[in-house]
Amino acid sequence: MVLFGVGGTLAMMIRTQLLTPNSQFMSPETYNSIVSIHGMIMIIATIIMVSGPFANFIMPIMIGAKDMAFPRLNALSFWLVVSAVPPILGSFLLGGVPAGWTTYAPLAVQAPPAMDAFAITICTFVLSVTVAGINTLVTVLTMRTKGMTPGRLPIFVWGSIIAGGLGLYAMPAFLMAQSAMITDRVVGTSFYVAMQGGTGWLYENTFWIMGHPEVYVILIPPVGALIEIASTFSRKPVFAYKVMVSGVIGIATLAIMVWAHHMFTTGWAPTLADPFMLTTELISIPTGIVFLCMVGTIWRGSIWTRLPMYFLYLFLFNFIVGGITGIYLSDVPVDQYFHGNMFVTAHFHYTLLGGGMIGAAGAVSYWYPKMTGRMLNERIGKTAFWIIAAGIQITYLGQFWEGFQGMPRRVANYAQIFQHANDMSSVGAYILMTGWIVFLYAIISSWRHGVKAPANPWHAKSLEWQTSSPPPLENFLVDPVVTSDPYGYGEDDLAPQRQPQPVSAEAGSTTGGAH
Repeated sequence: MVLFGVGGTLAMMIRTQLLTPNSQFMSPETYNSIVSIHGMIMIIATIIMVSGPFANFIMPIMIGAKDMAFPRLNALSFWLVVSAVPPILGSFLLGGVPAGWTTYAPLAVQAPPAMDAFAITICTFVLSVTVAGINTLVTVLTMRTKGMTPGRLPIFVWGSIIAGGLGLYAMPAFLMAQSAMITDRVVGTSFYVAMQGGTGWLYENTFWIMGHPEVYVILIPPVGALIEIASTFSRKPVFAYKVMVSGVIGIATLAIMVWAHHMFTTGWAPTLADPFMLTTELISIPTGIVFLCMVGTIWRGSIWTRLPMYFLYLFLFNFIVGGITGIYLSDVPVDQYFHGNMFVTAHFHYTLLGGGMIGAAGAVSYWYPKMTGRMLNERIGKTAFWIIAAGIQITYLGQFWEGFQGMPRRVANYAQIFQHANDMSSVGAYILMTGWIVFLYAIISSWRHGVKAPANPWHAKSLEWQTSSPPPLENFLVDPVVTSDPYGYGEDDLAPQRQPQPVSAEAGSTTGGAH
């Protein structure tokens, strides 16, 4: 939340600069640095928002484990992220990072000393993600309780292990790219210096070998959480469970084959443009399968519309917009026009903020009772939801129009024709930030004053809801035995641990926020 707040504050500074065509709110150099730091901090924040707290707290309970396989590695992963924050924020004192959030060479090689701090931050963060990925995989593979077969794993657990494996594949490339950058700057090597035999294309390839899989490292765990929400609040089993899991695996597999679509306009290997265009378009197939399975889970269910379902509905809308616009960008001729303009910015934010962060908010509202032992205030939460939903649409829909009209991204000043759309985006951004502040207030106030949560306020069937809220030190007083799948709604419960606990009258009051 702290990282998200810092990144959001930088976003407000960006939108304030863009309120007028020739704003003097900040210099172009400062603007470039803020864009760079905003981008990387938000990537870090969104990556750890779901795969961090929920994969470490909720996932072991979902498989009946007492803890993560390596608790000390867990702590190491967390403190590595904490240690990465001061260098990236301190880069402002060292001249800023004017190379953009992707820090392309040769700009990054020629950048001020702050670039060294930025690169060290990235290397530290990569180590954190790698350690966390190993811990997640080992935990699921070795610590499942009796009866927890692969076919009974909750979708969120599948999402966590697939995202962890994808991170283990992608992150070493990023570490290599930044390490070579540091040696070019400090030691005098020439990995990216053209006049000494290097090439900036090497950096772009290694960056995007990480960059596009990382999008799915961010998205897959929130999608898994939303599928848990869809099944619980529709009172239906997950539609086509095996197909759903296969779709997520298909997304992860194709995600490692599409990185060069970010380089269609660079001139690198033009003969490979068509194959990468094909693989990029193919990824829409498993993505569509997962989307349809999610909708199929809701279809004709006994819908219980609570705050987590609100976030699910918003995710579905945002992801349609982000997904369809992504198909446009996968086509080489279309990308030649859109690549450097605001269309990409709108697509990117609809996908990661409208998808990843909304999924994270849904996960928070769903598992909040389990983690804190309190019910999240439903009234304040829904107020925050509507403000956030309005803010997203107002902020980013206008940016598609800017892209169609050719407004470049990453610019501190722009032509007069784009002012109305930029004003709309800036107003929307302020609304969006207000919504997140209200949501944060709901989290903090409910933790202090919320109604005490029962063990299973949602009448869910997955294993994490069969222990107390919050759970005991080692999650279960007695090792659980799984006798059925976690989505067996409509079936008779065969084991006592499957009996849902009723919601108390106190928890159901509107003042407490449970209804």
